[in-house]
Amino acid sequence: MPKLESILDLEQFRDVCLKDRDAQKPCLTVCAGSGCTASGAHDVIAGLKKNLEKLGLADKIDVKSTGCHGFCEKGPVMIVWPDGVFYNRVTSRDAAAIVASATNGRKPVEKLLYQDPQTGERVLHENDVPFYARQQRVLFGNNGRIDPRQIEDYLRVGGYKALAKVLGNKTPGEDIVEEIKKSGLRGRGGAGFPTGVKWAALRANPATPKYIICNADEGDPGAFMDRSLLEGNPHSIIEGMIIGAYALGATIGYVYVRAEYPLAVEHLRVALRQAEEFGLLGQNIFGTGFNFRIKVVQGAGAFVCGEETALIASIEGRVGEPTPRPPFPVQRGLWGKPTIINNVKTWASVPQIINRGAGWYASIGTERSKGTMVFSLVGKINNTGLVEVPMGITLREMIYIIGGGIPKGKELKAVQIGGPSGGCIPASLIDLPIDYEELTKAGSMMGSGGMVVMDETTCMVDVARYFMEFLEEESCGKCFPCREGTQRLREILERICAGKGKEEDLEVLTDLAWVMKETSLCGLGQTAANPVLTTLRYFKDEYLAHIREHRCPAKVCKELIVYSIEPTVCDGCHACVAVCATDAILGEKKKSHQIDSGKCIKCGACLEVCQPKAVLVS
Repeated sequence: MPKLESILDLEQFRDVCLKDRDAQKPCLTVCAGSGCTASGAHDVIAGLKKNLEKLGLADKIDVKSTGCHGFCEKGPVMIVWPDGVFYNRVTSRDAAAIVASATNGRKPVEKLLYQDPQTGERVLHENDVPFYARQQRVLFGNNGRIDPRQIEDYLRVGGYKALAKVLGNKTPGEDIVEEIKKSGLRGRGGAGFPTGVKWAALRANPATPKYIICNADEGDPGAFMDRSLLEGNPHSIIEGMIIGAYALGATIGYVYVRAEYPLAVEHLRVALRQAEEFGLLGQNIFGTGFNFRIKVVQGAGAFVCGEETALIASIEGRVGEPTPRPPFPVQRGLWGKPTIINNVKTWASVPQIINRGAGWYASIGTERSKGTMVFSLVGKINNTGLVEVPMGITLREMIYIIGGGIPKGKELKAVQIGGPSGGCIPASLIDLPIDYEELTKAGSMMGSGGMVVMDETTCMVDVARYFMEFLEEESCGKCFPCREGTQRLREILERICAGKGKEEDLEVLTDLAWVMKETSLCGLGQTAANPVLTTLRYFKDEYLAHIREHRCPAKVCKELIVYSIEPTVCDGCHACVAVCATDAILGEKKKSHQIDSGKCIKCGACLEVCQPKAVLVS
């Protein structure tokens, strides 16, 4: 690898990389992110290479593994370049047909093209798929184009141009901070604090040394945005951190990433090693006298370490517990020195702003929420995956256009946004714009971008109980309101789900929730009660049904439901008997069955397999 000692060296090497890649040479790019890998992406890659070698075409057609494309529901996905043909749900058995199509100029493999569920028509290109058509992929746009383990690929798509711009022009640090301020970029990891304001506070602190940290401790259930960006385009985060360090006068950076993300950690380490070998990290970068290094710290999976002061404690080797603020990290952070902590998506946004300008970035989104946001769209939704959209898009567009609606013709009930501490937004607010202010008004928050869709079969009381159980386990226990509050809330919710609640419990839930919000030490405790408060606010009737009628309207809470078999419908097929783990179903084959309620654990297995729909839940 060449050591790049100047901006000129970088641009000359970029030209070499571009000339080495024939834009017209066929290239088969396969998503090898965690989701597609789990679905067999590496078998697909191996199959493609094997078929190309068999035909003696291994040097004529490239096969490239890339990061996540976002459409996880349809993985493994791939694109055939230069035509841009998009295939979904590819298997190793399809490799021969794909190679034959790519080499002989034949028509695309039709069965692998995306099929629009509304029209039944096949869609040829990725951007024409409804899931992608409404997105604006500022951060994830290159995920499906580059091999994250090859720095040359990142350079071909303009990588490190922003760094060259600020170092080459010797842009003063205050000018860079001002550009970030003008862009309106807000932190993408939680509360949405203005990034430029935080940077300015650090720059104004005369103490040295200064540290910058990338918070990749993504602990929300169902969230995988940061992981996928680290897996698919680690250099974008690294470049943003280098620019930030230059602007703020930092010499050391840390990426705090959870150890449960092995592929992200691997790709990040490879990218850091390549950046150092090329001279983009280390001593005297581009001969400017600027020195900066990045270290990787793997967290042990504690949700509370997503909080700034707990994260700092963990990096220092202490127990991951929050500390009171002030002082804030920009005043006294890592090792007692001024520290900036930003999320993965925030750092990745920095090169985009420097390259395209603050005005361009500020033109995206709403008046107070600028740019794009990446959401993990999961739950009861047809199209699950990662979605990058402009701030201000409505829930309706997210769920029914990008997400493809609710499976099996069921009705939307709620959307939980912002991770386990986020609030549950009811279907009645389907036209709510998604930005920081509107979500806060509705009782939720942006968080890091988790979005869980729930349909009519979801019990909102049980949802509140589930998230409270999670938050009780993840509470560090340092402060009394959070330690005891999460436990008490969970206990009350469990009683209500079991049909043992009282109406006065609702008042206790509300009062306790507000005490936690106003007195907890850190953001975990201050927001932990959001699922409770929003479900009480929008779904109080469900709570009352559990309490007054001892009934779960969604038929989810086990203590409040009974499984039975309608004898006039049952055909005695024995399918339910085969799956019953407790031998609770009685009856001879070809004769109607019945359920022994004493043995039934209400697991729902019989309901799933019963073809004549004789199993009833009441």
